[in-house]
Amino acid sequence: MRTTRLATAVLLVAAVAAAPLAAGTYTFDPTHSSIGFAVTHLGLSKVRGEFGEYEGTVELDPENLTASSVEVSIVTSSIDTGNEQRDGHLRSGDFLLAAEHPTIEFSSTAVESLGGSEYAVTGDLTIRGVTQEVTIPVTLLGPVTGMRGEKRIGVEGGLTIDRHDFGVSWSRTLDAGGLVVGDEVDIVLNVEAVSSDG
Repeated sequence: MRTTRLATAVLLVAAVAAAPLAAGTYTFDPTHSSIGFAVTHLGLSKVRGEFGEYEGTVELDPENLTASSVEVSIVTSSIDTGNEQRDGHLRSGDFLLAAEHPTIEFSSTAVESLGGSEYAVTGDLTIRGVTQEVTIPVTLLGPVTGMRGEKRIGVEGGLTIDRHDFGVSWSRTLDAGGLVVGDEVDIVLNVEAVSSDG
C-alpha cells in the first residue's frame, strides 16, 4: 500500500499540468489504486489486507458534484492478507463465502458536499448477499493531466463497518475473554481514476 501511495504522489507532483475538472466517466486505474482493510486480531494487533481485483467508475458532474455517482465491484476471491492459509479461510463460508458471492458491490445513492474537497458518499454496500446502506467520507483530489495527456482524479476515503451486519459472524472467544477476530472492519480507499474521454 505504501508503494501505491508513493506512486500516486509521484504522479501528482510530476503530472504535466493541472486540468479543469471535466464531466464524464472516470474509470479506476488499478495500477495506482488500492482497496484495503484492517481487522483486529486477538485484541492485540490489526491484520491488514487488500483486494487485488476490482472495477469502478465515477460519473462526474463538475457543475454539481453532488449529482455525481460511484459504482464499484470487487472480486471477493482476490482478497490478500499475505498468508495463503488465512486467505483461504476468509474466502470460505466462515467469512465471505466467495464461491456463492463472487463480488462485493457498492452503488452510490447520494453525494453530499462537506465543504472544500470533502464529500460524503452514501450508497448500498453488498457483502455476502447482504445489502446495507453506508456513508463514506471522501476527499476529491485533482484533477491533473497525466503523462500521456489523460485527465485524472483521485479519491481517498474510508469507513468502518460491523461485519455482523453483513452475515460475517465467525469468530472464537479467547479463554481470557475477547475475540480472535474483531467485529469492526476498517476499509480504506485510495483511488486514481482516468477519464474515458482521454
